[in-house]
Amino acid sequence: MDNVDLQVLRQVLAWRGEGRRVVLGTITRTWGSAPRPPGSCVAIRDDGRVVGSVSGGCIEDDLVDKARGGAFASGVPQVVRYGIDADAAHRFGLPCGGLIELVLEPVEPRSRLPELLERLARGERVRRLLTLASGEVELQPAGGTDELELTPHTLTTHHGPSWRLLLIGAGQMTQYLAEMARALDYQVTVCDPRGEYADDFAVPGATLVRTMPDDTVTDFVPDGHTAVIALTHDPKLDDLALMEALKSPAFYVGAIGSRANQAKRKARLKEHFGLDDEALARLHGPVGLKNGARTPPEIAISILAELTAVRYGYRVPDPVPLRPGERAQAGCAA
Repeated sequence: MDNVDLQVLRQVLAWRGEGRRVVLGTITRTWGSAPRPPGSCVAIRDDGRVVGSVSGGCIEDDLVDKARGGAFASGVPQVVRYGIDADAAHRFGLPCGGLIELVLEPVEPRSRLPELLERLARGERVRRLLTLASGEVELQPAGGTDELELTPHTLTTHHGPSWRLLLIGAGQMTQYLAEMARALDYQVTVCDPRGEYADDFAVPGATLVRTMPDDTVTDFVPDGHTAVIALTHDPKLDDLALMEALKSPAFYVGAIGSRANQAKRKARLKEHFGLDDEALARLHGPVGLKNGARTPPEIAISILAELTAVRYGYRVPDPVPLRPGERAQAGCAA
């Protein structure tokens, strides 16, 4: 669950505290082109107030009309779809004939939102099981997967910090990358055993550890929602982290440095640590999208852009640099 949807749940509780009726909408499936992914939330108050978004506004307008008309007064969850045919897609403003399926859940004490938010505040990951026929909710510890699932009888959603980022090195680059990653709702951990770097490092919300990188990665237990990036330029630190990270299910493992240094790094990892070609092929480097970035904040943006692409299954090819005259023209056009 990202920060936007967490804010939705907090606002729902505030409205309920004022005695208002509220319906919580959760995207369960999308087809074609849809503005927001499954799991995204919107809440509609009985007077038409809205927080959150599932479509950028078009579907929300219809939900507001339904709320004001009392369509959600039955007290049990409903499954609704928008954009099933071309006419409906046009009417609701869905791009490219997309389709969005929602579960609309009237919020009641049985929804257990206060308890859910308390657990999230403690940093827990929570599986929320909603029974569609009754609206009853069960809260469970999250398991190994956090995929949303809608069956004819239940809706299972997962909440809490699910994306983790482990950064090796507490230098200037890490400062920018950690701050930006926090804005994207990553749980950020920074590892640096060197006092000259770690002593003055501080990013609100990020955790700093001073253990050796290989031990840190092992203790971190990377999973399919974990990214590990080495940023020290020091093989004695970076290689230790990469050695363990490339053996793990981490969805992204990267290291800063030039293409020449990347080739040397792979040779070292193969010769000294026994990593095979399949493991080495998973190493992203030079880390980040190739967009001409030069300054630390620009490089941080390029790294997070590549992380986002990998998370959503996109491969962004290396761009062809513009010639000097073309760069000037592009700047004028902008």
